[in-house]
Amino acid sequence: MPLVLGITGNIASGKSSVAREFERLGAVIVDADQLAREVVEPGSPTLAALVGEFGEGILQADGHLDRDRLGEIIFSDAAARNRLNAIIHPAIGALAVARLEELRRRDDIPLVIYEAPLLFEAGAEGRVDRVLVVKIDPQQQLKRLKLRDGSTTAEAQKRIAAQMAQEEKLARADDVIDNSGDFAATIAQVDRLWQQLVEK
Repeated sequence: MPLVLGITGNIASGKSSVAREFERLGAVIVDADQLAREVVEPGSPTLAALVGEFGEGILQADGHLDRDRLGEIIFSDAAARNRLNAIIHPAIGALAVARLEELRRRDDIPLVIYEAPLLFEAGAEGRVDRVLVVKIDPQQQLKRLKLRDGSTTAEAQKRIAAQMAQEEKLARADDVIDNSGDFAATIAQVDRLWQQLVEK
């Protein structure tokens, strides 16, 4: 039965890059962002609930969720963000539990990664055996976010401020990987943790 390692961290910390390094070593990834896309497919009860809450303005012409429009609504309004989370987190959670349970029953997988940006915010740490927080220097985070999303400093700061503080996540972590330096240093940390968790 494989260990399930939850990977979380704040926006632009490099969670996905770290998860891909574990995948390179042989881990299987369950990505909460991918599950979030699946639960809001056109015709889904979750998408219908979101439209009921936020209006048809959050839909594209083809009936798919307009993530940019929804993002504009929730990143500037904590109450709206809470309403979104109350709808979407249970749907993602149910799908995540099913996928993780299916993988836990396999004996050909050395490690399962549950990559979940909002692991703590969703109260989902109970789905995993250990929690890894990917740490990032705040200035590096701001720089990466602006570069990645083409956002202004103010927009990037607003998105960062909308998340749980990194210090709080670090205090709740079982393991920490610091992704503030060059990626070779990050890979070395992944390799060490793999040896501790899998090759022990």
